[in-house]
Amino acid sequence: MTVLSDKWIKKTAKQKGMIKPFVDKQVRKGKISFGLSSYGYDARVSNEFKIFTNVNSGIVDPKIFKKESFVTKIGKECIIPPNSFALARTMEYFKIPDDILVICLGKSTYARCGIIVNVTPLEPGWEGHVTLEFSNT
Repeated sequence: MTVLSDKWIKKTAKQKGMIKPFVDKQVRKGKISFGLSSYGYDARVSNEFKIFTNVNSGIVDPKIFKKESFVTKIGKECIIPPNSFALARTMEYFKIPDDILVICLGKSTYARCGIIVNVTPLEPGWEGHVTLEFSNT
């Protein structure tokens, strides 16, 4: 397993424009931390959430999600019903170079509350906002 230092991430991310906006230190201020940490980068979640609801007990097809399966919520917080999930995107825009693979993991801060975040790779050459799934176990 290779773990990258904050100095390597800071230098590479700035040189290659990998993360925008890039916060070059960890920020807490009574919030869940974000920015550059000792061995990674803590991204932030935007204020738009898509909360899954299956009130009509329809078939869930991962290739064809029906719009009525989600409720859109805009705000600073999102209450995820038990045994359900919500989708959100990062505030940061990522541009991954062709020679780098990134693994996006959930924070233990969420896990301690029973909220699990999906693990997702950011493949070489990919760019965009990361879509995250938060599950309320």
